[in-house]
Amino acid sequence: MQQIFNFISRNSDRILFLLLLGISLTLTIQFHSYHRSKLISSANVISGGVYKEIHDAQEYLNLRKENDDLALENAMLRSLLFQVKDSSFMSKLDSIKGVKPSDIVVTKVIKNSYNVYENYLTINAGTKQGIKPDMGVINSLGIIGIIDDTSENYATVASILNKKSRINAKIKKSDHFGSLVWDGKSTGFVQLIDLPRLAAIRKGDTIVTGGQSVIFPENINIGTIDKIYIDKQTNYYTLNIKLFNDMTNLGHVYILKNKGNEEMTKLENQRKKDE
Repeated sequence: MQQIFNFISRNSDRILFLLLLGISLTLTIQFHSYHRSKLISSANVISGGVYKEIHDAQEYLNLRKENDDLALENAMLRSLLFQVKDSSFMSKLDSIKGVKPSDIVVTKVIKNSYNVYENYLTINAGTKQGIKPDMGVINSLGIIGIIDDTSENYATVASILNKKSRINAKIKKSDHFGSLVWDGKSTGFVQLIDLPRLAAIRKGDTIVTGGQSVIFPENINIGTIDKIYIDKQTNYYTLNIKLFNDMTNLGHVYILKNKGNEEMTKLENQRKKDE
C-alpha cells in the first residue's frame, strides 16, 4: 500500500494532467457532434479490425472440418458423374463406368513416402470401412496406388512410385496398351513399357488406365507423354509419362471397391491351374 502512495506522490503532476486531459476530452466529445462522430467512427474501425481477426482465426481453426466436408461432397459428385452416360460435359472428364456411390470410400493420406525405391502411403481407413487389399486408390487428378495391407482403421497403399508396381495402362486416343512401371528416378514421372510400335503417339498424349486391369476401372487419368524411346532389343516403345498428380503432396483420396475384382481374379487363377 505504501508503494502505491509513494508512486502517486512521485507522479502527482502527471496523474493530474492525465485526469484533466481526460475530463476535457470527455466534455469536448459530449458537447460537439463532430468530435463525437469521429470517435465513434474510429471505434468502429478498431472493433471491426478486432472482429475480423477473430473471425479469421475461427475460419482457420475450422479449415480441417471444411476440407473434410468438401472432400465428401466432391466424392459424392464424382460418383454421380461416374454414372452419367453420353452427357455433353462428360467429354471433359474421364468416364469411369461401373462405380457406384456406395463403392467409393473417402479417406486421407496420413503418411507418404516417395524418396525410396519401394514407396508406400498410409491412409486412415481400414477393414472397418470395407477396405481390402488390391483395391485401387485415386484422387481427383488420377491414380495413386493399390491397397497393400489393412488393419481395422488403417491401410497401407503401394504407391505408383514403387518399383514393384505394374499397372495396365493405355494411350487414351488409340487404346494401345502397355505396362506402367517406375524406374525409381523421379517422383514426377513413371514409364509405360511394352507399347507396340504400331501405336501412333506423340508428346503430350494422355495416358489412362487400361481395360485389362482388375484393379482400376478403365480411363482413369495417369499423365501425359513427355519423352518417347524405342527399345532396340524388343522394338517396343518406352514412354516417359509426366504424372498429373504431385505424389509428394497428397491429401484426400478415394478407394474404389471394384466388386468384379474377386470374380475376375478367381477366374484367372482357375485358368492358370487348368494350364
